Amino acid sequence: MITAVMPTYGRKDVVFERGEGNYLYAVDGRRYLDFTSGIAVNALGHCHPYLVKALTEQGSKLWHTSNLFRVGNGEKLAKRLVENSFADTMFFCNSGAEAIEGGIKLIRKYQYMNGQPKRYKIICFQAAFHGRLLNALAATGNEKYLEGFGPPAPGYLHAPLNNTNVVRDMVDDETAGILVEPIQGEGGIRATTPQFLKDLRAICDEFGLLLFYDEIHTGFGRTGKLWGYDWSGVKPDVAAIAKGMGGGFPIGAFMATEKAAVGMVPGTHGSTYGGNPLATGVANAVLDILLAPGFIDDVREKGEYLKGKLEELCRRHPTVFVEQRGMGFLQGLQCAASIPVGDMVNKLQSLGLLVPPAGENVVRVFPALIADKAALDEGIAILSQAAESFEAASKAAE
Repeated sequence: MITAVMPTYGRKDVVFERGEGNYLYAVDGRRYLDFTSGIAVNALGHCHPYLVKALTEQGSKLWHTSNLFRVGNGEKLAKRLVENSFADTMFFCNSGAEAIEGGIKLIRKYQYMNGQPKRYKIICFQAAFHGRLLNALAATGNEKYLEGFGPPAPGYLHAPLNNTNVVRDMVDDETAGILVEPIQGEGGIRATTPQFLKDLRAICDEFGLLLFYDEIHTGFGRTGKLWGYDWSGVKPDVAAIAKGMGGGFPIGAFMATEKAAVGMVPGTHGSTYGGNPLATGVANAVLDILLAPGFIDDVREKGEYLKGKLEELCRRHPTVFVEQRGMGFLQGLQCAASIPVGDMVNKLQSLGLLVPPAGENVVRVFPALIADKAALDEGIAILSQAAESFEAASKAAE
């Protein structure tokens, strides 16, 4: 018999009743250190007092009006994000996948408005993940996710990451843009090189394409800078943002330069819930904290500390952890081929640490941005304990 909640997830058999800072508490009373952060969503941990205050104050005044009217909180949020990014304008939605879909529409409309209606193809990258809607799935290109849903939406090609020559060879007179994650999250914490992003920018400029960054994982300070592209200095024409944007409250957006957004006029796109007073009120509160002097600098410093500790784990347990990946609080550990990532995730949960898996047998390490060095050390100790357990099991099997 099917469950009341459609069984589309392989859920862990644990129910949480409350969260506080870096910790989640299950209904049985057990406390877990949360290095999942809602998969990079709970940027400021659980029930941050400032966010709770913003949510309850806005919730007692006004939740939703629809986009038939101006939304003051949304206008304030958009202005602040424009002032702190490459973008001149943005459209608010509810999720990362919606942001990707909106950005794809913007790119195709841009080409149409510039006399190139045949340009609709988007060059994407192998091992990418852009969401579960049909165009986002086609852009992702993962056959496992596409199976059973009919022919994939046309117009998406997939190149190897960090291979400029293949990308250049894919460009033809139907190409509209290039979509790339500065660091692939689901794909295994696989980073683009700064030179590759420079090359993509040059290709787009040469052929009249738009460069589209998926900053859903990498935005809002998670890499140790406000945006993932800040590390390379290579600005896009379009970006999708979500995850940490609302600190756990559903909100996303696609952002663009004025030039790129030329076709986004009344009637071209819409959202019933997107950017409502409640969501944008909470997102403004998140931004208050992220933009406070020194906050993201502190994340960057703690991220370097975490990276060093993860690298040390790989040196101490080379038969368990093969490689450290990523930066800031968007990091991962690739497990040895003999240790399926699912087994590692389960072992860590049994020891009190929550982490999500990723591609290429990688365990993601996504603490909340508020995590201090004591919390990071606690997580490292549990990772080390898990490694020792797998080493002992291997020796016993010999």
